[in-house]
Amino acid sequence: MHIRPAIPRDLEAVKALLTEVNRVHWEGRPDLFRLCRKYTDGEILAIFADPLTPVLIAADDQDEALGYAFCVLQDHTKDHHMMPIKTLYIDDLCVFERTRGQGVGRALYDAALDLARSIGCHNLTLNVWALNDGALAFYEKCGMHVQKYGMETILNP
Repeated sequence: MHIRPAIPRDLEAVKALLTEVNRVHWEGRPDLFRLCRKYTDGEILAIFADPLTPVLIAADDQDEALGYAFCVLQDHTKDHHMMPIKTLYIDDLCVFERTRGQGVGRALYDAALDLARSIGCHNLTLNVWALNDGALAFYEKCGMHVQKYGMETILNP
């Protein structure tokens, strides 16, 4: 297995992974999520091409995608209310269900950490939906800890 930047040839695998992660969210919170894909084909290809939104691909020996990490570089150096830092935010990390437990997710996470360090980031962040206990346990095992909490009151149950 190796980690590399996403390329247009990864589009179909990324679409399948986006469908897998969306199903987890939809099953856990059908009041918030639609059963659909997060991005159109054009949006995915634009994200692949944007240096501020690096997408890392874990690929097997035949260079077929096993998982991805969608990242976003957040530049807080001009914010007046925060310290002047850069953050690498993992917007989405997903591994095909059939390859989970084989170190693919950890390799993607570690590659995101390495990328963050290489571009001078202060931290690596992400959000985990409360419905996704598996993801929460995975990220805690990677050494992450809670930075902030998002809370809600549902008004129309």
